[in-house]
Amino acid sequence: MKGTGTALRVAGAVASRHAPLVQRAAAVIGSAGTCGRVVIHDARDEPQGDPLATQVALDRAGTPSLIRRGRGRFTLSYADGGGEAAMAALLAVTTPPGMPIAADPESLSVLALAERLAASDIPVLINGPTGTGKEVLSRFIHDRSPRKNKPFVAINCAAMPEAMLEALLFGHQKGAFTGANAAGEGFFRAADGGTLLLDEIAEMPLALQAKLLRALQEGEVVPLGATQPVKVDVRIIACANRDLPLEVEEGRFRADLYYRLNVFPLALRALCERREDIAPLAFALALRHTPEGANIPWIGEAALAMLARHTWPGNVRELENVVRRALLLAGDEGKIAPEHIVFDRPARLVDQPAPALPASGDGAGKLSDIVQMHEARAILNTLDACGGSRVAAARELGISERTLRYRLASFREAGIAVAGGRR
Repeated sequence: MKGTGTALRVAGAVASRHAPLVQRAAAVIGSAGTCGRVVIHDARDEPQGDPLATQVALDRAGTPSLIRRGRGRFTLSYADGGGEAAMAALLAVTTPPGMPIAADPESLSVLALAERLAASDIPVLINGPTGTGKEVLSRFIHDRSPRKNKPFVAINCAAMPEAMLEALLFGHQKGAFTGANAAGEGFFRAADGGTLLLDEIAEMPLALQAKLLRALQEGEVVPLGATQPVKVDVRIIACANRDLPLEVEEGRFRADLYYRLNVFPLALRALCERREDIAPLAFALALRHTPEGANIPWIGEAALAMLARHTWPGNVRELENVVRRALLLAGDEGKIAPEHIVFDRPARLVDQPAPALPASGDGAGKLSDIVQMHEARAILNTLDACGGSRVAAARELGISERTLRYRLASFREAGIAVAGGRR
């Protein structure tokens, strides 16, 4: 039996011995299209098929477990084929590292669209909150495209110095600026023939947006210090965690560039809105952070239910933190239970009272918490006093507008209500 559009093969009598689990997993794997070369067989049978494929042996047992028996070799023991944990573990081991993991129907729909988009060269704009997996989805599109054997270059527009961004994108000639002791090809030319991911595109300065638009329209770049353009063949994927139409409306993002990038938009929802993805993601993260040769702790149903109830303001990045803590706390117990689940510090609202100073060394009222609360109050009060003008508030606070935007974004991610403000 093969999953539709996948390289999944179910060998021997496993289809009858493990039907409830295998049928559910095959349906999801077939919809996701992220499965590598995988053979699933019963633990009592010898491995079959492609020796380079991932081999998953299934066993019905009273005590569930997931054992790595070498590179690409797993034994999955489970008690309940209809349970969430067994399904999540099977999805985790059949998805190659770095590929998106999805079980939520809307997430599966996004992956199906992404796979269709991969065959074309049209620009893609991926929207979604920070930490939802936009870069992972971008790599999936590249790996499914005719450009898969060419470079995939990912850059974060917010993480690079504003003064250097043009040279980093388009390249520069030797001596083009102080310190340019050698020529640089730039990210566009580095990605020639492949895919260039522009993450946090909303942070790109307006002046540079015009040059980016020209590069996209003409298929060429002009390195800093050069007079002649250089042809490039690059597929663009842009990611944004802010509302780009609002940025366009408020004059912070060029409308013509937005429409150039927004040929086909994809949207990733916050993790709390796609709860069926949480369990397979948790198992995949447990696999990633368990060293080769070490036992992989089983994530019990009670622990998975606890994860499903959390609001996940930090999305998948926060889930990764929680899983890594749980692996450490579980130690050699072999199972992650609710007592091993420790969430990040709960978000506090600005109008809550400041934490009390500690009377002893019990850790209450940490200085970092107090500083964070006072900083949030000071920034929001100043923004309100300036009528919502970020430029005026930044000037009053003695920080750059860019820094102020980062602070406001971090407040939103922590669950603090922040008005949009104006420039």
